[in-house]
Amino acid sequence: MRFGEIIGHEDIKKVLRSMADSGRVPHAMLFYENEGCGGLALALAFIQYLNCPARHGGDSCGECPSCARMAKLIHPDVHFVYPVTGGAKADSSSRPTSDTYASHWRGLVLKNPYFLENDLWKALGIEGKSGNIAVAEAKSILEKLSFSAVENGYKTILMWLPEKMNAEAANRLLKIVEEPPANTIFLFITHAPEKVLQTIFSRCQSLRIPPQPKEEAALAIRRYSDAGEEEASIEAGLCGGSIGRALADLSGKESETEFLDIFSDFMRAALARDLMSALETGEMMSGLDSREKQKAFCNFAGDCVRKIFMLQQDMPQIAWISPQEKEFFTGAARNAGPGFCRKALGYLDKAAALLDRNVNAKIVFCDLVNRLFLSI
Repeated sequence: MRFGEIIGHEDIKKVLRSMADSGRVPHAMLFYENEGCGGLALALAFIQYLNCPARHGGDSCGECPSCARMAKLIHPDVHFVYPVTGGAKADSSSRPTSDTYASHWRGLVLKNPYFLENDLWKALGIEGKSGNIAVAEAKSILEKLSFSAVENGYKTILMWLPEKMNAEAANRLLKIVEEPPANTIFLFITHAPEKVLQTIFSRCQSLRIPPQPKEEAALAIRRYSDAGEEEASIEAGLCGGSIGRALADLSGKESETEFLDIFSDFMRAALARDLMSALETGEMMSGLDSREKQKAFCNFAGDCVRKIFMLQQDMPQIAWISPQEKEFFTGAARNAGPGFCRKALGYLDKAAALLDRNVNAKIVFCDLVNRLFLSI
């Protein structure tokens, strides 16, 4: 991928070009972003630019052998690491690593470099589970870096979601992240920098990838979907600057509708002080058919709470509410208490974290519903 293929993020591109052109490339970098905002696309373009021997006009040439291999994600000196676990698409290995799923990873990235976490689990056939980066992966990284580079550029480890790396794996990698071999870089992309182990985080130079403005988001949505100009503009207004979320919304309208139905049923029950009906919505939440879908609901509900907050602050222009949703959100904002949104976001974040730790979903959502009910 070339910088020119990425819509927007011009300030970030300028920083990355400057690093490469000056030869002052940090040995460990951490891109942090909201999910689906372009961190992976920028990382791929940066790596291609670093390794291109014929870069010009502020971009890689796109034609040399190095660029051709990067375009197919098969560059011999670029290694991709991401959370995995055993699944239907794994081979017989009892300890799968990223290499186990390499073809599925390439297919997903080439189709849509803005994909969300749940898109990866689907692609790897592990939907309903949560992947992780374990010791077997750390051993594989160390082995790969023990060999000399095949070409003359940088050897790169691109790790997607380092927050999924366990402590034992991180400890194995600490020394080489801090003092890698010459012309070797680690590039981490995280959606939750606060969850990255501090021993890794402290060794990286951090770069924030901001959400994209509505106009840029709309152009990117049209590039990676069949959406027309009007539909892309609406999605760009609703996605909060996350191209990945907009694309997921377009391909998963059914889930979004289901989530909104559950959330709106809860809000109506809670505002009517009908605890039994509110608890029934908790059963609907825990009945969602996978743990990843349950976490996705928590994220969706958080977005709904933010819309309510924006309306309460008299800022409808940045609430990104569709015409079909206007009546519900306007009523919720009018009737919910002034402290509800702040408390609700904390409760939803906690619920998602508990689900990530495999706490029983019925317990998580029963507790969540009770807390939200009392705070409204």
